[in-house]
Amino acid sequence: MANSTESAKLIIGDKEIELPVMKPSVGPDVLDIRKLYAQGDVFTYDPGFTSTAACSSTITYIDGDVGELLYRGYPIEQLAEKSHFLECCYLLLYGELPTAAELEDFESRVTRHTMIHEQMQYFFRGFRRDAHPMAIMVGVVGAMSAFYHDSTDINDPWQREVAAIRMIAKMPTIAAMAYKYSVGQPFVYPKNSLDYSGNFLHMCFAVPAEEYVVDPILSRAMDRIMMLHADHEQNASTSTVRLASSSGANPFASIAAGIACLWGPAHGGANQACLEMLREIGTVDRIPEFIARAKDKDDPFRLMGFGHRVYKNFDPRAKVMKQSADEVLGLLGIDDNETLKVAKELERIALEDEYFVSKKLYPNVDFYSGIILEAMGFPTSMFTPIFALSRTVGWISQWKEMISDPEQKIGRPRQRYTGAPRRDYAEIENR
Repeated sequence: MANSTESAKLIIGDKEIELPVMKPSVGPDVLDIRKLYAQGDVFTYDPGFTSTAACSSTITYIDGDVGELLYRGYPIEQLAEKSHFLECCYLLLYGELPTAAELEDFESRVTRHTMIHEQMQYFFRGFRRDAHPMAIMVGVVGAMSAFYHDSTDINDPWQREVAAIRMIAKMPTIAAMAYKYSVGQPFVYPKNSLDYSGNFLHMCFAVPAEEYVVDPILSRAMDRIMMLHADHEQNASTSTVRLASSSGANPFASIAAGIACLWGPAHGGANQACLEMLREIGTVDRIPEFIARAKDKDDPFRLMGFGHRVYKNFDPRAKVMKQSADEVLGLLGIDDNETLKVAKELERIALEDEYFVSKKLYPNVDFYSGIILEAMGFPTSMFTPIFALSRTVGWISQWKEMISDPEQKIGRPRQRYTGAPRRDYAEIENR
């Protein structure tokens, strides 16, 4: 982000404050308010930080008005068509798409780190069988710092690199083990002859008693899900990772914080909420009832999986995900599934209904991803862990960028205090 000679003037009482205007490579200008408190004795008030840039970043750019998502400048649709997840990981981590030799080396490094320390299995067995997989992942990922002491020094570039590879490589293993533990099946070790997404599916669905062959269509669909969720600018969980990391916390603790934030239904749990809504509707004939409820501002019911806080146009990830949904459902032959019928009819109505079109409430990525994951055989409790393993590369990329940023400071948001003013304890004693 380059500075410019432009500035904005802010008048507060008899004070006139000049705020420099910073020019990004793409997107709206940014007002530099870092000296606002010192010069004007005021703070900005921005709940949710919806109008505040807390950092400069070269990783991901979103234009919500036109429905555009760029990873290092590349449109997500092009990457989803021509690339695959580990190539996308390399792009996010290092800034450029890899050469054939670079990709081979990167894939080899990730593959060699897919195993977790054998002793970590005891962490899983310490949880109840009905524990949510996200609860397990928060604990196990945070505990990695107790096992990998040689990659916790954030001031050492080599240790940062090792930590990044370890997190990308081991997160599918941890997520799969959390799933296996929840269903009472034995853990399945990574199989390094498989690609990244195929290996994850194998660890989730293989059993020792029989051979499991990963279907390439399912593997490709999973790869796309991972790619589409790899990063998404400064969302809640990414901001959490940056905030936790700003204190100097080790990368495993910081990523665990991101997983905890992602767990929320307003963030990573949105696709689960969408699928539960489709089940609540139940049958196609009940859709008009729920459409009417969604339009009623006095009714608390909301259509999940439609619209997005950032996108005011069609979510570009949803177009790719819809194609994958059609491929997966066609392969599995479940067109007669009632939930799927409800989803397709709801999508058709929403894309034609003036109410939804005028409010730009298009189906988003969560609407389709939940349908795909359920068709693959995943319970809804696994939707968010899969999101977490997909987003790990984005968190790590953002973390590495923040550590190298000379302007990086420990996060310390201010507040608008609305409590009691200063009081004297003597007033109580004299009552």
